[in-house]
Amino acid sequence: MDPYETLSPPQRAAMVRSMTSGRGALTRRSLLRAAGLGAIATAGLTACGIPAAGKQGAIASTDHSAQEKVIDFSNWPEYIDVTDDGKHRPTLDAFTKRTGIKIVYTEDINDNVEFFGKIKPQLAAGQDTGRDLMVLTDWLAARMIRLGWVQELNPANLPHAFANLAQRFRTPDWDPGRAYSYPWQGIATCIAYNKKVTKGRTVDSVSQLLDDPSLKGKVAMLSEMRDTVGMTLLDMGKQPEDVDDTTFGEAVGRVQKAVDKGQIRKFTGNEYTDGLSKGDIGACLAWAGDLVQLRLDNPDIEYVFPDAGFMFSSDNLMVPNKARHKTNAERLIDYYYEPPVAAQLSAYINYVCPVAGVEPYLARIDKSLATNPLIVPDAAMDAKGHAFRSLSETEDSRYEERFSKLIGA
Repeated sequence: MDPYETLSPPQRAAMVRSMTSGRGALTRRSLLRAAGLGAIATAGLTACGIPAAGKQGAIASTDHSAQEKVIDFSNWPEYIDVTDDGKHRPTLDAFTKRTGIKIVYTEDINDNVEFFGKIKPQLAAGQDTGRDLMVLTDWLAARMIRLGWVQELNPANLPHAFANLAQRFRTPDWDPGRAYSYPWQGIATCIAYNKKVTKGRTVDSVSQLLDDPSLKGKVAMLSEMRDTVGMTLLDMGKQPEDVDDTTFGEAVGRVQKAVDKGQIRKFTGNEYTDGLSKGDIGACLAWAGDLVQLRLDNPDIEYVFPDAGFMFSSDNLMVPNKARHKTNAERLIDYYYEPPVAAQLSAYINYVCPVAGVEPYLARIDKSLATNPLIVPDAAMDAKGHAFRSLSETEDSRYEERFSKLIGA
């Protein structure tokens, strides 16, 4: 009998949505090919599945950092600074020049589940994945920690990271104190709207999205369950950190009423950007990382972080078990927590920066970046940020099944 659970049909459907149009296909993560998707769906999922959350325990690993000046780093496509000609990654080049450590940088994470399928066989067998550092979204990072498949980080090698990690990132329920992970970037969910469509009116609540008759048929909600349900819970005065079957059902029912009356045009991934710009969509839930460039291209696009709160998540740097160069990887993590380096990275990719004290360095690059809450949230915005509670395998399957029925997936 296979000791690993396979994905349930609802979980598999949610993964496909994420890969083709959701967070796995954000503006800077759009290189997944349809052929690759087909191969993953037939091979990577039904054969491998997602392991049950049973921890295997620590595995002894020899660190070769002193002898081998290299780091094998896996990241998402277009999720790092590059030169205009695309031939150099300035922050990585500067790290190599400073330390003598070569970075073997691979953009081979198109989706969390797909990537997990690549590394699962080696991790399950207690073998080296060939990677020293990888970037995983928080829900998968939580699962990796539960499984015991990532190494605890050495604080002695992370002085800048420990000192400069922004408060908003310090205590996720899946890694309190950040013993196993440090954020690469943050992802904020907000409301975006087209002023031409709304005739200059502000759209600043989920209640307006779901009930305002002037927006009927022109609203888009996200196809990512944690974002749409989480934002709805907050609008209802509920906490996504404490979601249970009852409150989840209440939020789904609230959105279902809007579906039934034709308020919602569609549930989308990041393809909402095209509809919002054209005016086919008047208002929607949106990912902040998409909006920096979108607003430059179309000045009619506005955004709001609702007073009720917004959903916030992160992509995270982790060192897998049996990595050959753990100390080298920790040095690279720490390097990205130096504010000048963090500023250079954030100025290029435009997600929420996890490094405190970055503003003056951003201002040297572009003054507008230092005051852009999509990159550097202020204290008032911080107070509104919420995270969806970590779900068990059975909860995740059950909730995705209900959400799939809601959105017609």
